[in-house]
Amino acid sequence: MEKIVLAYSGGLDTSIIIPWLKENYGYEVIAMAADLGQGEELEPLNEKAIKSGASKLYIEDLREEFITDFIYPTLKAGAVYEGRYLLGTSFARPLIAKRLVEIAHREGAVAVAHGATGKGNDQVRFELTVMALDPELKVIAPWRLWDIASREDAYDYATARGIPIPVSKARAYSMDRNLWHLSHEGADLEDPANEPLPDMYLLGVAPENAPDQAAYVELSFEKGLPVAVDGQALGPVQLLERLNELGGRNGVGIVDMVENRLVGMKSRGVYETPGGTILYTAHEALEQLTLDRMTLHYKQQLALRYADLVYEGIWYAPLREALDAFVDVTQQNVTGTVRLKLYKGSCTPAGMQSPYSLYNQEFATFGRDGVYDQKDAEGFIHLFGLPLKVRALMEKKAGLRP
Repeated sequence: MEKIVLAYSGGLDTSIIIPWLKENYGYEVIAMAADLGQGEELEPLNEKAIKSGASKLYIEDLREEFITDFIYPTLKAGAVYEGRYLLGTSFARPLIAKRLVEIAHREGAVAVAHGATGKGNDQVRFELTVMALDPELKVIAPWRLWDIASREDAYDYATARGIPIPVSKARAYSMDRNLWHLSHEGADLEDPANEPLPDMYLLGVAPENAPDQAAYVELSFEKGLPVAVDGQALGPVQLLERLNELGGRNGVGIVDMVENRLVGMKSRGVYETPGGTILYTAHEALEQLTLDRMTLHYKQQLALRYADLVYEGIWYAPLREALDAFVDVTQQNVTGTVRLKLYKGSCTPAGMQSPYSLYNQEFATFGRDGVYDQKDAEGFIHLFGLPLKVRALMEKKAGLRP
């Protein structure tokens, strides 16, 4: 019997894929669940996968690799999709697919499978990674093949086979959770006119329910990477967990947006990214202090392309590696501390310092100084504006202006 390795979450889609693959292909199904920080969601998976028909289940602890090899490069790049989305699902998929390929090699499997729909971005992210790492592996995407047309159909399919699922028809959100974020899609959110329900948030509270007293946190960075919270050195997982708890308690990191999917349609999602929002805000503030104008502005332009690469699932590509090399050079002096104020959903810098700060108070002061001759500005303006002056003289001589 040929083997197939399924990216398994225990959710609605992957729960029904196990019996479907066996019924339609005759494969031995090996399930693989990636531990990216889902917490209690992982506990019942082994029993559930076996009862659903899998021959075995791998539960892979990828939390630290997720942070150091995927989150941190994206954070250092400052990549944000369409100005708001911090890419929590986007950079998780290449890591899951990478481990999927590794287990397929270990098990001698001829194929891998995933539960992404034909309307979503994840199908692209999974399959581009497989193509990059092992182009000979077959990929099966049931949502593009079966006659199940909706989550309601999937629910009925599971019920008929006695497969327990963690959603109901009444509140069938499609959710993706990891250490970085929690996303919500579907159900009442499919109508952009609907405000998210107040009981939807799981990583924190709605901003209006956050404490009336502001909270402060200090983050320390070394070469662009966070290393300590309030002076306490923490490993990557512990640091992010600490920030998630603090940010969630203060309603930080909730984003409700309509985004442009790679497959051509718009979709509405609500994202909870409490710790990630704190990290992005602090990192951006420290860069403003330590990067020169030209480098900062050019890096901001490349961040847009980096975000597109991550969103589109093109992680294993020469361009992303080349951009990482550029970003790493820019981060050599991004070292220091940033103090942040968290208050009812807002996250704002409240002071920063760095041994490599390019801010010079002697030059910047509005008071008396002895280092800057303001008369020098006149010559600078004349030279800087010379092209505008030459063009205006030409237009006047040609009669194009009075």
